[in-house]
Amino acid sequence: MTYIQLSYGDLTLPALLVVMDGLLSLVLRLKLERQLAIATVRMVVQLVLVGYVLTFLFAAVSPLWTALAAFIMVLFASREIVARQKRRLAGVWKYGLGAACTLLAAGTVTMFALLTQLRPDPWYHPRYALPLLGMILGNTMTGIGLGLDVLTNSVVRERAAVEACLALGGSRHQALLPIIRDSLRSGFMPIMNSMAAIGLVSLPGMMTGQILAGVQPVDAAKYQLLIMFLIAGGTGFGTLAAVLGGARLLTDHRHRLRLDRIVGEKSI
Repeated sequence: MTYIQLSYGDLTLPALLVVMDGLLSLVLRLKLERQLAIATVRMVVQLVLVGYVLTFLFAAVSPLWTALAAFIMVLFASREIVARQKRRLAGVWKYGLGAACTLLAAGTVTMFALLTQLRPDPWYHPRYALPLLGMILGNTMTGIGLGLDVLTNSVVRERAAVEACLALGGSRHQALLPIIRDSLRSGFMPIMNSMAAIGLVSLPGMMTGQILAGVQPVDAAKYQLLIMFLIAGGTGFGTLAAVLGGARLLTDHRHRLRLDRIVGEKSI
């Protein structure tokens, strides 16, 4: 199995395509050139640093270093979840709920794959654990972020209907059930769209990378199916836990709506 090795010089010509996007922004006065430049620099620095860090981790093969890297990935994922929300939970739950649900879902699914399907030796080998966790984590993060965003916005928007249901004797679960369903639909939608379009509309990154590295297309498709099943499971598990947890935090044991636990614009 062989692959075409690239040098940094080989990336110069493709990088001109990004420069072209910046020129288009200037000509059309889109005012996106600064953000594009910052995003490009961040991408280059982050990926190069990750390359060196992974080289060290692959050589060390230490459970402590692997666990530390995974923990840092979860922390950054929880930050991205918060950044995607217009209204956020107050206090420690602003980061805590997203981080806990992301760690629970992505960690459980990754461990399941490592111990039952891939079975590397050792099972915590960073060459397998970290890329797998990263793919599951990225999609789980998106599902949780969307689910919580719809939940908090809908609770504020539908405050009158929720409180009317509670006043008529309904439980907090009954009052928030329509909002919970909408939140879960929003969280599940990206992975469902990806699963429906994969293969026909797009060849996913992992499958494409394996094919470029010399793996037979059928074998690459098997690995991609495994990844998609894991991503779907992690996204569903994480989104469900986050939305149900958020709904519980936005009410109390006396079945009252607690909008004081939301940080952001609360006007209807």
